[in-house]
Amino acid sequence: MPQDVRFDLPFDTPVSEHLEYARQRHLRWIWDMGLVRSQAGFEEYKSWDLPQAAARTYPYASADDMIVLMNWFSLAFLFDDQFDANQPDRADRIAEVARELIVTPLRPAGTRPRVFCPITEAWTEVWKHLSDGMPLTWRTRFAASWGRFLVAHCEEVDLAARGLAGTLGLDEYAEFRRRTVGIHHSIDAGERSRGFEVPAQAMAHPLMERMRDLASDTIGFMNDIHSFERERRRGDGHNLIAVLHRERGCSWEEAAQEAYRMTTDCLDEYLELQARVPQMCAELGLDAGERSRVQMGVEAIQHWINGNYEWALVTGRYAEAKEGPAAAAELAGRGSVDDLLAV
Repeated sequence: MPQDVRFDLPFDTPVSEHLEYARQRHLRWIWDMGLVRSQAGFEEYKSWDLPQAAARTYPYASADDMIVLMNWFSLAFLFDDQFDANQPDRADRIAEVARELIVTPLRPAGTRPRVFCPITEAWTEVWKHLSDGMPLTWRTRFAASWGRFLVAHCEEVDLAARGLAGTLGLDEYAEFRRRTVGIHHSIDAGERSRGFEVPAQAMAHPLMERMRDLASDTIGFMNDIHSFERERRRGDGHNLIAVLHRERGCSWEEAAQEAYRMTTDCLDEYLELQARVPQMCAELGLDAGERSRVQMGVEAIQHWINGNYEWALVTGRYAEAKEGPAAAAELAGRGSVDDLLAV
């Protein structure tokens, strides 16, 4: 399944005008924080072009906020790549680091971490800036979404460590993928990028909850399709195509076609619900200002669906062919050239 599989998305999203300005400062920060520990790791990280992903998903952030968002954006990707399937004992260290990442937003901003490694120290700094100026309701919601994502990540690592990664059925996998893809807190960050908050009554409405879940499903399944070759090289069974291939006993091509159909079904349902947002606002009796914030919340979802898709088509992270240290790491069952869990 090639990386350049195309989807027909009915909306275009802008790219931040601050991309190049923020990219250079972000790459310097990555190196200075020890989030890459070798030239090979730095070159591999640059090939992912995460700054482009941030510039597409948070296009209206200020120049300084774009740097903060790029810095935050890198942490989940770098942490995700730290698990080595050939070293099951690393699962304990991953869980220890994940717990520290979860509790950071629950402490006063800037509190030094109690578990030390480049990722926890970087997250302490990033959260101080990311949370600045946002109300407690937003910080609490973001922390809950972030925590669910990291708990799911630890569950994924634990399954792999126990040799059970390829045992989830399709329904179990779809529910699990919704959590591991980490889109809820990523959409929450869209509010931070523009300095607003979706009204609580709209955020709690079943329509908005379902839209956010469908966005997670759409993006997670798209990522599974675009990253399939990379994950198959690593022996990673946490992929929709692999689950369909195993559960239904079909060919890889048939599994890929079914994954594509499931993705477009999620997108179609999302679009149907998005059209009902004005009705939801009327039902809740929202005033003009509140409706404007709801619309920006919907745009934050659109930016993530389209921006992540456009980035996935070109990122070196999902490249079909790898060479050098990055290829050696994948063949060894690792996603990362550098160890970021050690002090």
